[in-house]
Amino acid sequence: MFDWNLIRSFLAILDEGSLAAASRKSGISQPTLGRHVDELEASLGVTLFQRGRSGMVPAPAALELAESARKMEQASSAISLAAAGASQQVGGVVRITASDIVATYLLPPVIAGLMRDLPEVEIELTPSNTVENLLRRDADIAIRMVRPAQNDLIARQVNTFEMGIYADMAYLQRNGTPRDFASLGGHALIGYDRSDLILRGFAEQGYKVDRSFFRFRCDNQITAFEVLVAGAGIGFAPNALARRHANLQRILPEIPVGGLPMWLTSHRELRTSRRIRRVSDYLGERLAALDLQ
Repeated sequence: MFDWNLIRSFLAILDEGSLAAASRKSGISQPTLGRHVDELEASLGVTLFQRGRSGMVPAPAALELAESARKMEQASSAISLAAAGASQQVGGVVRITASDIVATYLLPPVIAGLMRDLPEVEIELTPSNTVENLLRRDADIAIRMVRPAQNDLIARQVNTFEMGIYADMAYLQRNGTPRDFASLGGHALIGYDRSDLILRGFAEQGYKVDRSFFRFRCDNQITAFEVLVAGAGIGFAPNALARRHANLQRILPEIPVGGLPMWLTSHRELRTSRRIRRVSDYLGERLAALDLQ
């Protein structure tokens, strides 16, 4: 019989490759993670990791243990989900994850209303563009711009972030306003770095460009938007956010940028939890009412 906490720490280190990264991901302190590995190694009588400057390198025994440990993780998650789903308590914690830009610019007034109207609920919000694993209870509810593919998740589209091409008016006065797609090439364009979201959108409209098309590249959507607002060049922004800045002017409206669908997602079993269902319904109603055209 092993303490599940030891197995959880073992898997976190195995997946992340170092105590520091595992601590950030799991929320468990580095000393506790190290102690858990020592206890597990002592219990098993084997060495699981080689400790070095490059991190925690798994030993052969760790790789052999991994499959069984992941089965334990799946079983633990299933029990947790079933218990959460069976709960009819209204009060308690609900963990929400949302993309950086949604968490920063759209959710604050929604969360404020939720905390006012559902005072018995505690909210944990994780702004992140990575897809949190709802199957492992990394979050109870996710707000994402992509529809999840897992069968055990239920998702509904609650709104659409309509996008446009924008530039600061002072920038346009200095550099001129492009009249068509071809003339964009002579401007400082703001785009993503490793993400190919904009590139795929262009490709769908018949415009083939690569990342060098953008003079400024950043995958953080908030930073990219603020650089646009600061007047660094021409970029792509949600219309609802651009309207908040009088200095931003929409250009080339004839180029179809499209929109980003907003999906509200949770695990199927969690829909039977009264607490999570109430929060999910509240979020869905408020997000659907937002003018994002």
